[in-house]
Amino acid sequence: MNPLIYHRARSTSLRKVKTDAVDAYLLCELYYKEEIEPYKKRGIQLLNLRNLTRQQETISSISTQTKIQLLTVLDQVFPEYRGVFGNLYSKVSLQTLSLFPTSEHVLNTTESVLTDKIVSLCTRRSEKWAKEKAQKLIEVALRNPFQTNLYESHIFNLKMLITIVLQYQEHLSKLETEIDALAKEIEEYKIIQSIPGIGEKIAATIIYEVGEIDRFNHPKKLVAFAGIDPSVYSSGRFTATNNRITKRGSRRLRQALYMAVYCGIRDARKQKTSDTVIPRNKKLREFYDKKRDEGKPYRVAIIACVNKLLHLIYTLLKNKTIFQELA
Repeated sequence: MNPLIYHRARSTSLRKVKTDAVDAYLLCELYYKEEIEPYKKRGIQLLNLRNLTRQQETISSISTQTKIQLLTVLDQVFPEYRGVFGNLYSKVSLQTLSLFPTSEHVLNTTESVLTDKIVSLCTRRSEKWAKEKAQKLIEVALRNPFQTNLYESHIFNLKMLITIVLQYQEHLSKLETEIDALAKEIEEYKIIQSIPGIGEKIAATIIYEVGEIDRFNHPKKLVAFAGIDPSVYSSGRFTATNNRITKRGSRRLRQALYMAVYCGIRDARKQKTSDTVIPRNKKLREFYDKKRDEGKPYRVAIIACVNKLLHLIYTLLKNKTIFQELA
């Protein structure tokens, strides 16, 4: 039973009573009054996928917060280090920073030693690349505003945060491998991923949130489950025209669908022979442009695209066919 139905039914009583006996009686009363559909249990594979994906989401959020803390400490110790490597949070960048956390550590080391350390940390790159990074590291150390560090606690915190970030990256890599292996065993994964703009992570999220498509006998029910159906307010002669979406459904599914639409309507690449921009999902981009030409605001047009995308997902999953974009 939907908890919202029970909550609304309990709030109709004038007396404020909350006991197990009253709850049991109210549930029995709702069973006879309401047309309640039997609960359809989800498959083990989908539940495993849901657990892994939600764990990945949690660790990603914590990892992002840890990176922000690391950046805050780095700005107080070695702010110029940001520009040494292309990605500050890459494995070789963090390990190098852990070995040489201050400009004093860098300047007390020769260029050859720095080069050898970087080569040992990143064996896939050439020695020439490592030498360039060593030279750049010495340059940023010379212009670093904090030549001497007064607080050993900053260095301790910096090394600790680097270790934590590297551990999170390792855990996320393992989770991603496990999710990908599990999702490939599910037929719906390939169907949803065939839609332009939907990648591996978004496809996995949509699969475990929607579950078995047989739970929905109409696409409008799937739209309501996602919480993007418009609310209706009418009283007497008044009918509201500015209606927001209900947001009564799955928050994670809404986020995944929004990202899928955003990735689908954005420009993918330009043709080499002309300046024509090719969107990832042509049909969805045409529908978005149509809504914008009608004067719809950006968010209204995006929600309309989400609604259309959900209808497409429902049709593909029901018919068990992959997406084919017709010319």
